[in-house]
Amino acid sequence: MMPREPGKPPDLGPSVPRRDYGWLRVLGSRVLKGMGWRTEGELPDCPRLVVALAPHSSNWDFVIGAALVFVLGLRVAFIGKHTLFRWPLGGFMRWLGGIPVDRSRPEGFADVMVAEFGRRDRLWLAVAPEGTRTDGAQFKSGFFRIAQASRVPILPVYFNYRRKVLGFLPLIDSGVDIDDGVASTRELLERHGARKPK
Repeated sequence: MMPREPGKPPDLGPSVPRRDYGWLRVLGSRVLKGMGWRTEGELPDCPRLVVALAPHSSNWDFVIGAALVFVLGLRVAFIGKHTLFRWPLGGFMRWLGGIPVDRSRPEGFADVMVAEFGRRDRLWLAVAPEGTRTDGAQFKSGFFRIAQASRVPILPVYFNYRRKVLGFLPLIDSGVDIDDGVASTRELLERHGARKPK
């Protein structure tokens, strides 16, 4: 795959959930160009899916990812640590599509997300399977369980800090054995991604 020019996004199909971010689109384009980040791969024309983002190695992941979402005009829901949703950023995080989760009480969260998929015609849910920025963290299976129970595919998306590329890989069928599915998703993302240098 050949990366696109900095700030140039992939095309979106008609089924993809969208949103008009107004002036934030210009800001997002300037952030991507200014930092030299590019994209590679194609986005599927799919109304509902789980986006698996890895590696999660920096707070810059959010900045880069949000900039691309603004440029694309893409409506994405995402999971974040509940402490990020306090004042003064809480309202903005929710407006962006953030869903707070208390990691000390994760029970029932997957069921809530499955119900969310059940009531929406269009939903892209972004999840960092590692759940933490710690190097070597194991992939948790929650993202795969949500996709499987909701009968939606998984879109693997990688951050490659070495090449400054945000890449999109082909969809993964969630209707397979969970352990095998999680392992193959991790292997795929680790092969293409590169963590932020310390």
